[in-house]
Amino acid sequence: MTNEELKIKLAEILPSAIIEDGNEWIEIAIEPGEWLQSAKQLRKKEALQFNFLFCLTCIDWKTHLTMVYHLRSTIFHYNIVVKAKLDRDKPEIESVSNIWRTAEFHEREVFEMFGVNFLNHPDLRLLILPDGWEGKNPLRKDFEDPINMIRL
Repeated sequence: MTNEELKIKLAEILPSAIIEDGNEWIEIAIEPGEWLQSAKQLRKKEALQFNFLFCLTCIDWKTHLTMVYHLRSTIFHYNIVVKAKLDRDKPEIESVSNIWRTAEFHEREVFEMFGVNFLNHPDLRLLILPDGWEGKNPLRKDFEDPINMIRL
């Protein structure tokens, strides 16, 4: 399937998403409230079968946060990038750890580093940082390190 054919197929199953060509892969912008249903469609649709979530991260733009998901179909050998813009003051989005098992630890990392609440996550707690770092979110641009005094 060519990228143009893939974009047509994606537009059919995700009618409200914005689908564009990225630098290397197709990029999809989606509303956070539509993410869970869209993720299920991307995983289950026979023509797509995005069965591998290989990267999940967050970007702090100071005005908002953006969740970024990289998905691959190991069957059809194509990749896509899905992005969801989150409210900076109350960043939350549904967990997809029940769709892609790899999301479980990625979501925990984004939770502790950026403060994103993954709704219905089975075990949302600190992954890397020691106790006492809850809610400090050191990768957010407004994080102030009292020892190193780094300001972005």
